[in-house]
Amino acid sequence: MSEAEERPARDARWSDLMARAQAGDARAYDMLLRECLPLLRAICRRRLSDAAEVEDAVQDTLLTLHRVRATYDPARPFRPWVAAIAERRALDRGRGVARGLSRHTVLEAAEHVGAEGDAEQRLDAADLRTAVGQLPASQRTALQLTKIEALSLAEASARSGMSMGALKVATHRAIQSLRRKLGREP
Repeated sequence: MSEAEERPARDARWSDLMARAQAGDARAYDMLLRECLPLLRAICRRRLSDAAEVEDAVQDTLLTLHRVRATYDPARPFRPWVAAIAERRALDRGRGVARGLSRHTVLEAAEHVGAEGDAEQRLDAADLRTAVGQLPASQRTALQLTKIEALSLAEASARSGMSMGALKVATHRAIQSLRRKLGREP
């Protein structure tokens, strides 16, 4: 049987396994996760080049799948639903990597300017820590989760207990406050 012929049968099996898992069948859930793992890895590999990031994206997908499993509609096919989750987690992971790289670039540039620039251009890490420490707790939390740990708004919301809107506002206010305190207001 060819891949094209096997796919509909596999998709129907996965949909059935997920419906059984939603009904509390732990064995069906375990079988489903094991069977769909190669698909999840393939999706994440298409979006990410680093093997460790691929595995992290797969783990993020499995955690998300577990967290939102009750939202799956058994009347709809499982594969596109789980594939969309994997795509999103891989994209989120890729953005996090890109943010991390841009932060490293900015830090390297700041170190370079700090070494050769005048004293007014230098940003002292102690000053930054002090300024962050003076922020209200909600702003510190929002900044930590959304900018430093690069979590998605949904993940940061779940972790902090703040709504996504409150996180956006707190993050914006934290950044504005830091700019004012550090004399970097545009």
